[in-house]
Amino acid sequence: MSSTLENSSQTTEDATERFAVTLSDALLPAPDREEALAAPKFGTVFTDHMARVTWTSETGWGNHRVEKYGPLLLDPASAVLHYGQEIFEGLKAYRHADGSIWTFRPEANAKRFQQSARRLALPELSVSDFIGAITALVRTDVEWVPSGDEASLYLRPFMYASEAFLGVRPTLEAEFLVIASPVGPYFSGGVKPVSIWVAEDYHRAGAGGTGAAKCGGNYAASLLPQMYAYEKGCDQVCFLDASTNTAIEELGGMNVFFVRADGTVETPELSGSILEGVTRSSILQLLADRGHTIVERRILLTEVQEGLRDGSITEVFACGTAAVVTPIGRLAGEGFDLTIADGGAGEVTMAVRTELTDIQNGRAADRHNWLTRLV
Repeated sequence: MSSTLENSSQTTEDATERFAVTLSDALLPAPDREEALAAPKFGTVFTDHMARVTWTSETGWGNHRVEKYGPLLLDPASAVLHYGQEIFEGLKAYRHADGSIWTFRPEANAKRFQQSARRLALPELSVSDFIGAITALVRTDVEWVPSGDEASLYLRPFMYASEAFLGVRPTLEAEFLVIASPVGPYFSGGVKPVSIWVAEDYHRAGAGGTGAAKCGGNYAASLLPQMYAYEKGCDQVCFLDASTNTAIEELGGMNVFFVRADGTVETPELSGSILEGVTRSSILQLLADRGHTIVERRILLTEVQEGLRDGSITEVFACGTAAVVTPIGRLAGEGFDLTIADGGAGEVTMAVRTELTDIQNGRAADRHNWLTRLV
């Protein structure tokens, strides 16, 4: 281990030790917990505790603790309820075959969390406190980390403006929390291609907006067009750029990739209105390792339509923390409905998905040092 990693590890341990643990007086009985872990559903069951840190403009970050999971006490005038000052992240903890527990690239999530905080005028949390909070919570609720193929503990760090003040300015008080939910395979019955509706009347974000920040408003903006996609018989919605309404950006909560017949893989360039996904950057690295030519550029919807019609685009997939990699079998919109190749999951799509999940779960070598051990 390099001295840099040793210093980083020591910093994380120091940060973890700052969290005072107060055990819940209402732990879920072991049999009930085991029942919950037997078939976990995404985001419906939560562990016994949550990590928490409080910030004020006068004292900075303090009162690091792990406490009983439960409702939050919010003043009706809390700024988050009126002006939407909040951000969040998503990552997972994985139990490896030897019982150890690891997470994937938490420093990348921590840095993106800082960037989101900066854009939303919220206080920035240190990388060590971010990872320390995750570590402290996982160690406290270690029995909640499931085992099994593609099972994991989903971690949701978030921050909100807690000051009770009805005024349009940055909050002077904030709360940072981490909650956790055991989850199973995203696709019950195996990975299945999804269908995508291209929204041309709605946009997720615009130039100079909050598209590159992971904040609730971006997701709220995607819900109405998502409902419209359902009405059209599609599973997800894809957004175009707000300036010209011609270039592919991303899905409601996932980045998108296009695989060409010659093996080249293209993805929309980070324009400031697209979220810089941790899974996205990991896939770019793995594809480059496999010898694929990677192109990040502005991709027009008309180009994609033409490529699907003439066969020069052979695969399309989306990626994100929850599903990791999702094959796309159909792309539709006003005036077009195109099947991607034979409508099934493509070879490149499934190969990179398998490689990434194998690294996360300890079945393949972590040659890029992406994993951080928590327990």
